[in-house]
Amino acid sequence: MSETKESSYVTEALIAEDIDAYLEKHQHKSLLRFITCGSVDDGKSTLIGRLLYDSKMIFEDQLAALEADSKRVGTQGQNIDFALLVDGLAAEREQGITIDVAYRFFATEKRKFIVADTPGHEQYTRNMVTGASTADLAVILIDARKGVLTQTRRHSYLANLIGIKNIVLAVNKMDLIGYDQAKYEAIVADYAKFAAEIGIASFTPMPISGFMGDNITTQSPNMPWYKGVPLIEFLETVELNVTADQDKPFRLPVQWVNRPNLDFRGFSGLIASGTVKPGDAIRVLPSGKTSTVTRIVTLGDDLPQAVAGQSITLTLADEIDCSRGDVITAAESPVQVADQFETTIVWMADEPLVPGRPYWLKLGTQTVTATIHTPKYQVNVNTLEHVAVKTLELNAIGVTNLNLDRPIPFESYAQNRTLGGFILIDKLTNATVGAGIIHFSLRRAQNVHWQALDISRDTHASLKNQKPAVLWFTGLSGAGKSTIANLVEKKLVRMNRHTFLLDGDNVRHGLNKDLGFTQADRVENIRRVGEVAKLMTDAGLIVITAFISPFQAERQMVRDMMAPGEFIEIHIDTPLAEAEARDVKGLYKKARAGELKNFTGIDSPYEPPDSPEIRIDTAKLTPEQAADFIIERLIP
Repeated sequence: MSETKESSYVTEALIAEDIDAYLEKHQHKSLLRFITCGSVDDGKSTLIGRLLYDSKMIFEDQLAALEADSKRVGTQGQNIDFALLVDGLAAEREQGITIDVAYRFFATEKRKFIVADTPGHEQYTRNMVTGASTADLAVILIDARKGVLTQTRRHSYLANLIGIKNIVLAVNKMDLIGYDQAKYEAIVADYAKFAAEIGIASFTPMPISGFMGDNITTQSPNMPWYKGVPLIEFLETVELNVTADQDKPFRLPVQWVNRPNLDFRGFSGLIASGTVKPGDAIRVLPSGKTSTVTRIVTLGDDLPQAVAGQSITLTLADEIDCSRGDVITAAESPVQVADQFETTIVWMADEPLVPGRPYWLKLGTQTVTATIHTPKYQVNVNTLEHVAVKTLELNAIGVTNLNLDRPIPFESYAQNRTLGGFILIDKLTNATVGAGIIHFSLRRAQNVHWQALDISRDTHASLKNQKPAVLWFTGLSGAGKSTIANLVEKKLVRMNRHTFLLDGDNVRHGLNKDLGFTQADRVENIRRVGEVAKLMTDAGLIVITAFISPFQAERQMVRDMMAPGEFIEIHIDTPLAEAEARDVKGLYKKARAGELKNFTGIDSPYEPPDSPEIRIDTAKLTPEQAADFIIERLIP
C-alpha cells in the first residue's frame, strides 16, 4: 500500500470514529494560498479537478456537512460526491465559459490549501490580479504543444510584480507530445530566459498531465527522466516564510474605533506586520502623536502579545486623536507620510484611464482622492519594452505618478503589501478600475510644505461683506452659458458684490493655451480652472465660470475642492438640436463635416448634471429672465 493511500485510510478512519479529533488535528495545519494561471485552455481547471480527485482532498466548507453525515451514517459520510466539490468546473464545461475567479478550499494530511483558479483570457487579467493579491505561490501552466505565450508572460510579470516568490512552471498536456523530454526542456529554457529578464530569481519546473494524472500526486512512469517531486508533494512541503511579516516593524491600520462605553476606547484592526505587547511605545500617523499600549483586547482574554495576521483591539495610555485610516506604528520606526508617489498600475476597466480625473484610492483602511498623471510608459509584456502612451487601456500595465488630496501613511509595496498596494475606484460608478503598487514617494512630496498665512479666507470675505461662492455654468456649446453668466455678473456688480468671471474661451487664450480637446485635456482644463476658482474664493470673491465641462466626474472634482455649500452648479439646459441651430461660432457645422474632432454633443459625450442647484430651461426663459432667476435664487 502506498504512503498516500495509507494516510488516506487513516484519515477516513479518524473522521468516522472521532470527528472532533479530526477537526482539532485539521485546525493546526499550515495554510498555503496559491493561484493557477496561464493562457486559455492550458488546463487550469482540469489540474485542480485532478488534484482533488486523485488525492481525495476535502473542501474546508464541507467539514460541517461531513461531521453531520459521519454521525448520521457512520463511515458512509466519507463518500462526498466529486461533482459537488467541483460544481464550478462543471458549470464551466456546460456553459463553455470561464467563471471569474473560482476559489477552492481543500486539505491533505500535511497542509490546508486555498486555490484561486483564474481565467486565462486577456480580458480577465483583472481577475488574475485579484486572485494573486493574497497568494503565496503561483502555478503557471503552459500547454506543452504551444510553449510560452503572451498570457504566460503577462501572468508571470504580474505574479512577480505582486511579490509572489514561489513559482511553479507546470508544463501541462505532456501526454499530447508523447512525453518528449527535449520539447519540455526547450520550453523551460525559453521561460527561464524571460523569467530572468523580469527579475524572477528562481522557479520550479515540472512536466505534468492534468488529464492523465502524470506527476500530480505520484511520480509518473511515463517520464522516468523527471527527477523532481510530484506537484502535490511540492505544495505540501514548500517552505512558507510565515515569520517574515512578524519580523518587520509593527504596523496596525486602524479599521474602526471601538468605544462601547465611556470607560473604554480601543483601536481595532488587522496587524499588517510586526508584533506588539502592552508597554510598547507607539506612534499614530499621519498625526505623529505618541502613546503607550496598555491592553491587547480580543473576544476572549487579553493577549500578552499579538503578531502579524491577528485581528486585535489596542487600548492606549493617552487620549490621542486616532481614527479609521490612521496607522499605529512602532514609535521608533514609523512609516512615511506623503501625498505624491510613483506607482505601477494595472488598468482593469473597459473605459481607459483618464489622466487628471479624480478616482478614489483605497489603501489599507484609507480612502482618499487620487489624481493620476499621464503614464511615464506602458510595459510590453512580450518584449518588456517601455512604450510611450497617453493613457492605459484595459489590462495595460503602466508606470505613472499620482497625487492624493491629502498625505497618507504608507510603505513601498516591496516592504509591506498592505500599506503599499492599492485599488482605484471610479467615483461615479463605484466600480474598481485599477490596482497598483507604490514604488516610492516623490521627492517634492517631502520638500514642499504648506505655509500658514495670518490673513484667513474668512477675513477676505468679511472685508467684502459677502459669502464666497462658485457659480458653475455648464451646458452644450451654444447653450447660452457665457451670455447668461455675463448678465449675472453685471447684476451682482450693481449690487456691490465682488466678482470675477472665468470664461472657457478666454481661459484657453492664456492659462490653458497648451491644452487641446481630447478627454484628458478637457479634464486638465477643468482641473486648472477649479484650482483658480478655489484661490479666488479664498480671496473672498464670487467666481462665475462658463465652461462646457462635459463630464460629471470633473464637475464633482471641482465641487470637492470647495468648502461645503460654496459650489453652485447651474445647468444651462438647451437641447442639442437648438444649440446646433444657433451655431453662432460655426463649430457644429465643422464638427458635422469632420473638420473638428472631439466636439461635445457630436463625437464627444456630454453628461448632464443629475441634480444641479439651478436648472435653466432656455426654451422657456430669455437670457435676461434666466439671469434674474439665478439672482433671485442666490440672494432671496
